[in-house]
Amino acid sequence: MAAEATPRINARYLESFTNSTVRILGRVTSLRGESATIDANGSVQLHLNRDAHLTLNNAVEIIGKVQPDLTVKVFQAMDFGSTIDFNAVEAVVDATHRYKEIFYTAD
Repeated sequence: MAAEATPRINARYLESFTNSTVRILGRVTSLRGESATIDANGSVQLHLNRDAHLTLNNAVEIIGKVQPDLTVKVFQAMDFGSTIDFNAVEAVVDATHRYKEIFYTAD
């Protein structure tokens, strides 16, 4: 059985991926208990799980499901530190959607 595709998105693609599992790389801008906000070319609200250990101002890659209210329920979170080139991240997101037939199946 093939693994579920997890296309890379940023805040502007949230609405297009409602009820889908995605990957988002952004900078942690706020932490509040079991929720957080990241900047991924726009603000993304996260519902954290107990295993998510985020650090303010660090880059984090989230694998999670986009909820109907455009928040993201986090399944996994990986801290990428503070030296991420977000221009490169945006280039990868752009390529993912420009050549979507390589990365995911559009419904």
